[in-house]
Amino acid sequence: MLDAAHVTEADLAAAAEAFHRDGYFIARGNFSPEEIEELNSTFMKMHADGGVPGFYEPGKLDGWRDEDDRADNKDQVDPLAVWPRVMHAHRFNEKARAYFLHPKIRVYIEKFFGGEPVGTQTMYYFKPPGARGQAMHQDNFYILVSPGTCMAAWTACDDCDAENGGLMVVPNSQNTDLVCPDIADLNISYTPHKVPIPKGLKPIPAHMKAGDTLFFNGNVIHGSGPNRSKDRFRRSWICHYAKGDIAKISEYYAPVVTMDGRDIMVESEKNGGPCGGTWKGAAGY
Repeated sequence: MLDAAHVTEADLAAAAEAFHRDGYFIARGNFSPEEIEELNSTFMKMHADGGVPGFYEPGKLDGWRDEDDRADNKDQVDPLAVWPRVMHAHRFNEKARAYFLHPKIRVYIEKFFGGEPVGTQTMYYFKPPGARGQAMHQDNFYILVSPGTCMAAWTACDDCDAENGGLMVVPNSQNTDLVCPDIADLNISYTPHKVPIPKGLKPIPAHMKAGDTLFFNGNVIHGSGPNRSKDRFRRSWICHYAKGDIAKISEYYAPVVTMDGRDIMVESEKNGGPCGGTWKGAAGY
């Protein structure tokens, strides 16, 4: 793994080789402790200030339901209602927009895509102690980028491991088709979708330190378990991108953003992907 503070063309070539071979690549130390503190402070202040209507609403259950559908622990407050995700922060916060288009991200995604990208989505996860994870899934099932697929840049804003619900990835799953998923266990996953792991493949933990960025192909199967720690958050800054020749995307993600900061509209994808015409992508993935 290379130190992104000293990225050379040879380093980028090696990173791209690993990305295309395995479906993912971790840029160790991609952001400095000071940059991670700036990101975390931005969103912790947002929480302290009571949120931003339509984008971050503490007190409203995170996930896909208007009420808590867990079978167990119904008498307990869901931590994801107290600390939901921040969605599309780049649309209202200039600091978030700057990190969305940050050169330390751009240098990798340009190399991995082989050309100019556009930004499609930002999310900030607090994932507090006791929070559910997200069952195995594929990002482009929701974002519906075409042609091709999307790419994630998942930056750890806390050290991440199995105890606090760190990410799991399935190497070599980038070449799998998007599939209409099975039903997940809502006691451990805040989303209802679960993608089965193809025969011969298996998930591995992506152990990360704060400041590491994990890049992965939009068809790569990945997910996380609950945060089982007593007092550790697993905060993360998650951005998605597509190639600049994008033709369609699920309507929730338009407009997309050029890397020089211009918003551009893209036609809405209508075919619904592997779940058929009734599926229009997930508002709020």
